Amino acid sequence: MLVPPLVNGLILAFVIGIVAGLRAMMAPAAIAWVASKGTLPLHGTLPLHGTWLAFLGYRFTPWIFALLAATELVTDQLPSTPSRKVPPQFAARLLTGGLSGAAVGYGIGAPLPGIVLGVVGAVVGIYGGAALRARLAAAFGNDRPAALIEDALVILLAVLVVLSI
Repeated sequence: MLVPPLVNGLILAFVIGIVAGLRAMMAPAAIAWVASKGTLPLHGTLPLHGTWLAFLGYRFTPWIFALLAATELVTDQLPSTPSRKVPPQFAARLLTGGLSGAAVGYGIGAPLPGIVLGVVGAVVGIYGGAALRARLAAAFGNDRPAALIEDALVILLAVLVVLSI
């Protein structure tokens, strides 16, 4: 049975929010690549062109976000990196989750539900990712393998969202 486009888009908005909760820059990087290739929106319903998110489809935006995402993957490995639950990190993840969710939401003609689901997904990613990483780090007796597994998970989720749009 096929999932209706609206439901599919709302699920993708939530999942891209989870991606943002795990790694703040990975979600807008993934969405910017899709937008720049002209495959956003979902099923060709509502383009980002002419919206406040049009910048996601600009030529250099995906490269900028990809650089930021790669930098985040590296700096996340450093012991001096603050927790994702401190206010600046938390806020950044909510912001990028909402932004990415809105872009997916525009694709189905529902930007506001996309924002809400992107933010809710980011909260799930923040707390769920922190709990998962803590358990993995305890199991390994070291944070690095846990961080690498989390990195692989976030990349996989981002790719799945991109392929589903």
